[in-house]
Amino acid sequence: MTQTDSTAMPQPPDEFAASPEFAQVSREVRPVGPRYRNEIGKYSIHRDSNCISCGRCVATCPHGVHVRPEGYRQVIRPFDYRCVGPTCERTDHYCITACPKQSLSMLDNPVFATLGDCRWTGDLIASNWMMAETGHAPPAHLNNEVGGSGGGFDRLRFRFPEKMPADLRHEDISTELVLNRRGDGRPKVTIDVPWYGGGMSFGSTNIRVLLAKARTAKAWNTFSCTGEGGYPERFIPYADHMITQVATGLFGVREETIQRAPIVEFKYAQGAKPGLGGHLLGPKNTPSVAAMRETVQGVSLFSPFPFHSVYSVEDHKKHLDWIAHVNPRALLSAKVSTPGDVDMVAVGAYYAGAHIVHTDGSYGGTGAAPNIAKKNIAMPIEYAISRVHQFLEAEGVRGQITVMASGGVRTPMDVAKAIAMGADGVVIGTAELVAMGCIRCGACESGRGCARGIATTDSELLELVTVEWGTQRLVNLYNAWREILIDILYRLGLPSVAALRGRTDLLMHLDYEDRAAQ
Repeated sequence: MTQTDSTAMPQPPDEFAASPEFAQVSREVRPVGPRYRNEIGKYSIHRDSNCISCGRCVATCPHGVHVRPEGYRQVIRPFDYRCVGPTCERTDHYCITACPKQSLSMLDNPVFATLGDCRWTGDLIASNWMMAETGHAPPAHLNNEVGGSGGGFDRLRFRFPEKMPADLRHEDISTELVLNRRGDGRPKVTIDVPWYGGGMSFGSTNIRVLLAKARTAKAWNTFSCTGEGGYPERFIPYADHMITQVATGLFGVREETIQRAPIVEFKYAQGAKPGLGGHLLGPKNTPSVAAMRETVQGVSLFSPFPFHSVYSVEDHKKHLDWIAHVNPRALLSAKVSTPGDVDMVAVGAYYAGAHIVHTDGSYGGTGAAPNIAKKNIAMPIEYAISRVHQFLEAEGVRGQITVMASGGVRTPMDVAKAIAMGADGVVIGTAELVAMGCIRCGACESGRGCARGIATTDSELLELVTVEWGTQRLVNLYNAWREILIDILYRLGLPSVAALRGRTDLLMHLDYEDRAAQ
């Protein structure tokens, strides 16, 4: 985290600083495969009994679909998920025709058709998996830009100019984002990418997943967030990259954790379930979770809605003043959902003293959020961003507050669209879980419901994820997203992320384009 003053961050205790978990944090891209031998892919490669293991397919395929490990005589079962499909037919490395015994055949994988939903299509999920494995843009056979929702980000497109500035180079394009614009003497924090990780509570998610998020935030000089489940001691080595959240249940909120945090976020509402508060069902409330939240093991926990101490902007200011007094160097953030008057809420947050207003749209949250809330209460983030941006502009304070958007941001293209609509940056969550193998089954709320061991507190399922593996997957994902975002900015002829903010003139909506063409 870049700061412009000399305020020193508290250093982690020696026992943490000496741990391997703390010592090895790098943004270096290193290929790291899925936890399962053969991830779900778009195509299926079958090798019949005529195969003589000549190795022609191994030598021909540049994608690593066919492998003969060192010391093996036989070519092992293909890694189907790496196959780019019919695209290869037009090349000189098409394994199907290269095989001298014609023992290979390729089919569409029927399992892939069942993967995901209209917002997170199979292509988007597989794209995130590939980016997390390789650290770079996925192959062209996967659509990594839009989903199948038929609305929102999926109906927006950029108008790319035919010519770019001659002196613009990819390596000169800046993706940095300044989080404190108030000029109030608090640190002017700058992060290296225009996103940070959203709040996932200890109790809702595997602690190893949370640690991987924290370590990635450190590697990429950005942030992750504790969520409302408290501040586990294992986060301490990454304290200067952790946002601590104060939610209505006040679980695990202590003066020392507030003093440790460079950003404190008040969660007034979550876009996926506004008006409902948070909830953690009993099976996830294990002994360690209960100890952190200072409650009884096995009891379902519900955060009230709203803060019963906040019914006005003045009350909100008292909250922020409390944190500002306890931690004179912390930035203050207000996380709000997207009701019809979200623009007024954002302005109120500014006048109360917030440095960041985090607007969370209706498609955020995990599979634990009820569909009836996600689909019927809050406003989609695509509508909220423009309203907030324009109202802050009209008030003359837009340049003094940072607007972060979340709730349905799935891809680097979504990041760029959100910024072009008026956000400064975005907050991501589900994309990080997908990078670690999430298949979007929607069973996040139960203790043993997560088949991939991600959204769980079950001691057996925890073993499915290691901190090192999860960290590298996220480090790779961040690198791929940044590369793609830089390419988008280059194609738009813009030198920085900051130059993209509010550039709605660069966007078009397919509905209006279709009508104009009629």
